[in-house]
Amino acid sequence: MDKDSGVNLPIGVFDSGLGGLTVVRAIKRILPEESIIYLGDTAHLPYGTKSSDSIIKFSFANTKFLIKQGVKAIVVACNTSSATALKKLKEYFSIPIFGVIEPGSKLAVEKSKRGKIGVIGTTATIRSKAYQRELRSLNPSLDIYAKACPLFVPLIEEGWVDNEVTYKVAEIYLNELKRHGIDTLILGCTHYPLIKETIQKIMGKDVILIDSGESVAHWLKNFLKKKKILAKNKNPFYYYYLTDFPQRFKKIAERFLGEKIIIKKINIG
Repeated sequence: MDKDSGVNLPIGVFDSGLGGLTVVRAIKRILPEESIIYLGDTAHLPYGTKSSDSIIKFSFANTKFLIKQGVKAIVVACNTSSATALKKLKEYFSIPIFGVIEPGSKLAVEKSKRGKIGVIGTTATIRSKAYQRELRSLNPSLDIYAKACPLFVPLIEEGWVDNEVTYKVAEIYLNELKRHGIDTLILGCTHYPLIKETIQKIMGKDVILIDSGESVAHWLKNFLKKKKILAKNKNPFYYYYLTDFPQRFKKIAERFLGEKIIIKKINIG
């Protein structure tokens, strides 16, 4: 690593569990020379049902851990953390920190043809109205329909990404949004792209799905390019840390990322 210039320092990414790997995969594809340190706070999963104080506490601990690893920027891959803690993180820490809500919202507004946008997310994300505020700041005339889907995260963490139960649950959640005739749907939790095919099948091929992981990866690339700190690693490294070691995590992660990974369990308090 080029510690003097910081160019080849890794990108830090954190989430409550598996979901942030959708962001890792997007960064690896869009920024293939960047190294990545991933932290999944699986000991406190899921964030979406926790209080705001707890989410902020966990987010600060995650950020401090990644900074100690010598990262040059941090992506808050958790929509719940982005909605609840991002502002405080940016105020407290000097390191560049990116959330997933603003990039995803901007892309949704660009893609929507009729201004009818749906948002699905955890209970905490939907309750925060963070997406609604961001979307309205971009276009006050939008029709926005938000729906909390709290069962998606535990189903995905269980490995039920292609499962009849997951499909039935998704149908119940999404039928309400279908009735509103939305043309664009924001997947407001980084876990949700793991069941993207199921969601697309239920919503129909004409509804555009917005993956916030893809959006934030492009934002990150633009930032690093502007600051002239795009990495030039011929052999980038990827480290994965968990605060607890769920039995299925490694299997699901390797299947999703398409490669073998080594995971270290840590305790960050």
